[in-house]
Amino acid sequence: MPGPEWDAIVLSAGASARWGGRPKALLPIGRETALERVVRLARAAGAARTAVVVGRHADELRPLVSRDVEVLANPQWERGRTGSVQVGLRWAEGAEGVLLWPVDHPFVDGETAAQLLATARRDALALWTLPTFEGRGGHPVAIRREAFGEVLDLDPARPLRTVLRRLGVQVARVPVRDPGVIDSSDTPDEYRDGLARWTVRERQG
Repeated sequence: MPGPEWDAIVLSAGASARWGGRPKALLPIGRETALERVVRLARAAGAARTAVVVGRHADELRPLVSRDVEVLANPQWERGRTGSVQVGLRWAEGAEGVLLWPVDHPFVDGETAAQLLATARRDALALWTLPTFEGRGGHPVAIRREAFGEVLDLDPARPLRTVLRRLGVQVARVPVRDPGVIDSSDTPDEYRDGLARWTVRERQG
């Protein structure tokens, strides 16, 4: 019988403070919002189930999520992103691992996400698989369930890189040719630059 599947967790619980409270999940990426694009690509990458963790803007985001995608509320979203990751990992406790995708990294190509998840599935020794572009680590990342406990033990305000330092050689870095893994929409300037690069790639096919 096949073993447990991999799930996808989309993080979209923050306040978008650098956008004056405008949800980054609603930013347009082509004909979709950032949230719609990330959810679609996470599912297409091969995730068995997909969940979106919401917080500050839950009421605005729920209508964008299809019925076959789980919506997970993080009532303590203001304590930090790691807390939202923990909400997702508890939901995915029976999975082999998760593809963890912050909604403020919406410029990743679908082929990149599929490659990352396929690599994580094959490499049972890698507890944490992340893409790199020109030496810089990016998103999304794939986390095997053996590393869930390390994340769940963190204070919600502590960054995930704390776990990366502990795992050492059990972190697999996958070089990709996709600058979308390091482009973000965290600020208006970053969004504008990332969208411009993404648009060029889309036109080039």
